[in-house]
Amino acid sequence: MELTNMKLTALSAGIILTFASFGAYAGESHMAEALKHAEAAVKADNGKTIVEHAEAAKTHAKTADEHLDAGITSLNDAIDHGKMKHADSAKKAAEEAVTHLKAAQ
Repeated sequence: MELTNMKLTALSAGIILTFASFGAYAGESHMAEALKHAEAAVKADNGKTIVEHAEAAKTHAKTADEHLDAGITSLNDAIDHGKMKHADSAKKAAEEAVTHLKAAQ
């Protein structure tokens, strides 16, 4: 019975650590990841590794660019709604902009 409890405890700890590591990765910014992979491509010694890191950098950079574009669109919406004195809609659009700009970082 005690061995089963130890196994369950170890399994639970492993699952928690796994999810915690995913959360830490998700917190990384796309621009930071793009830069990290681009720098790794510079330091790589062979073509295959350079390609892998360059492709990863490009993916993160594109995602950051998409979030920047969405952030700008949301800021334009906030400006337009603000000029029309639609404070609630303007605020919502500004909040969306913040979300996208944070994701792009």
